[in-house]
Amino acid sequence: MSDPAPRRPAPASRRVRRPRRPALAAAALAAAAALTACGAPAPATARATAARAAAPSLDGVWRTDGYGTLVALHGRTLTTYDTTAVSCLPGGVTGTRTGAPGPDGTLRFTLPDAAPLTVAPAGPDRARMAFADNAGHRALRRTGPLPKRCTAPPPRDPRAVFDVFWQTYAENYPFFRAKRIDWDAVRARYRPRITARTTHAELFAVLRAMIEPLHDAHTRLVAGPDRWFAGRRPGTVLPTPDFTARVDAALAANLGPHTALRRWAEGKLSYADLPGRIGYFRITQFAGYTKDGGYAEDTAELDRALDAVFTPARTRGPGALRGLIVDVRLNGGGSDALGLRVAARLTGRPYLAYRKRVRNDPRDPAAFTRPEPVTVRPHPGPAYTGPIAVLTGRLTISAGETFTQALMGRSPAPVRIGENTQGVFSDILDRALPNGWRFGLPDEEFLTAGGRTFDGAGIPPDVRAPVFPAADLAARRDSALARARELLAARNGSPVPGR
Repeated sequence: MSDPAPRRPAPASRRVRRPRRPALAAAALAAAAALTACGAPAPATARATAARAAAPSLDGVWRTDGYGTLVALHGRTLTTYDTTAVSCLPGGVTGTRTGAPGPDGTLRFTLPDAAPLTVAPAGPDRARMAFADNAGHRALRRTGPLPKRCTAPPPRDPRAVFDVFWQTYAENYPFFRAKRIDWDAVRARYRPRITARTTHAELFAVLRAMIEPLHDAHTRLVAGPDRWFAGRRPGTVLPTPDFTARVDAALAANLGPHTALRRWAEGKLSYADLPGRIGYFRITQFAGYTKDGGYAEDTAELDRALDAVFTPARTRGPGALRGLIVDVRLNGGGSDALGLRVAARLTGRPYLAYRKRVRNDPRDPAAFTRPEPVTVRPHPGPAYTGPIAVLTGRLTISAGETFTQALMGRSPAPVRIGENTQGVFSDILDRALPNGWRFGLPDEEFLTAGGRTFDGAGIPPDVRAPVFPAADLAARRDSALARARELLAARNGSPVPGR
C-alpha cells in the first residue's frame, strides 16, 4: 500500500498465525507414535505416510500465471526470481520448509519477517501457492531449468535500470488504457535521455516522471530513505498529525461527551456503544496491530477485539444492536485477509466478497487469469447480521477498499456514506532494480459479481456526505457520521437520541 499508511509491499507483509495443536490432540499423536515404534502402526498414520510417498515431488522450477515470477523449490528451500523479457533478478521471497509434506504433498514454508506460504499440487506439472495473509492463490506451472541470467550479476548501467523499470510496467500494469497513457510513447520520450553517465538523481527524476501521471497510489519508487515517490489520486491530501488530531476531536464531539470509546491494536481498532443501540466500530488499518509482532500477532489481536465487540448481548436477543456504523474513512490498508476476518463477523451466511484476477499476458494489457472467487465465510461464534452503515472517503485505501467491496454482497447490504474511496485494490507487485532500488506497481483487479472494477475512481457512496472538510473540523462537526446515525435511526423508526 502507499501513503498515507502504506500497505506493506507484497510479499514481505505476509504474516500469519499458526494455531497451536490442542494438548489432547498432541497427546493422542504422541501415543500413536509410541505404538508405531513398538511395531503396531496406527492405521491413519500409515495411510498418511503412504499418501505422502505417493504424492508428486514439487522440487524444480515453477512459473506463476501472471506476476512474472519464477519459484525455485529445492529440498527445504524456496526462492523466487522476478522476470521480464529483458531481465531476471532475485525476488523478495526466500522460504524454509517446515515439517514434513502434507498427505497430498503440500509444502509449508516460513519466511523471514513475513507470513508463511504454502505450495500445493494441483495436477500434473501444476501447483498453487498461497500467502497466509493474502486473499486467493497464485497458479504455478512447472517450467525448465532456471535461466542462466537469473544467477548472473545484473548490469547496473542506468540504461539497464530504465529498461527493467519500463518493461515491468509494460508486462504487468493493467490500467494504461483506463488512465489514457501510451506506455510506448513514454519510452520513446524518456529512453533517449538516459546514458551510461546519467546520475542517480537524474535517473530517479525520469522514472518518477514516467509513473506520476498514472495517479495511482499503488505505484512507488524507493531509492533510499530520503529519495522516494508514491503516487496518489489528484486532490488527495495526506493526513498530518495535526489533521488526525482535529479529526479525533471532531469525532469525540459527535460521539458524545459520555461515550466511552474502547481501543485495541495500538489504537487502530476502536468501538463505542451509542444511544439507540447503535454501535460505532472504527478501523484505521488492517495491519500493525502490535508493536513488534507479525501477522500471527495481528490476527490474535484482531480476534481479541472482535470477540469484545461482537458479544452475544450485542448480536442477539432483546438488547442486541439495532444498527452498526463501520468507519474506514482513514483506513490506509494492510492485509485483505484481516478485512475478510472482520466481514466474517458481519454475516450469518457465506457469500461472494469479490473475484480476483491478475494480468498474465505481457503483450496484451487486457488479458487476465480466470477470476478466482473469494468468499466471506461466517464466523462460528456470535455475528452481527443487522443494518450497517459504512463510512468511506478518499483516504479509504487498498485493503480498506477491498474490505468495503467485501461487504457489498452482504445481506442486508450496507449503506455507504461519505465520498469515493481512493481506487487502488491490487496487492503491490514489489520489485528490485539492477542498481538496488525498489519499486512497486499493481497487477490485479478485484471484480464484483457482475464483473465491475472500481480501480481509479474508487467505490462510490450510496449517500454523499463531506468527509472531514476544514469547516467541519473547525466546528467539530462530522457530517458523514451524523448522516449515518440519522439513517440507521430512521430505519429503526426512531429519532436520533440526543439530537
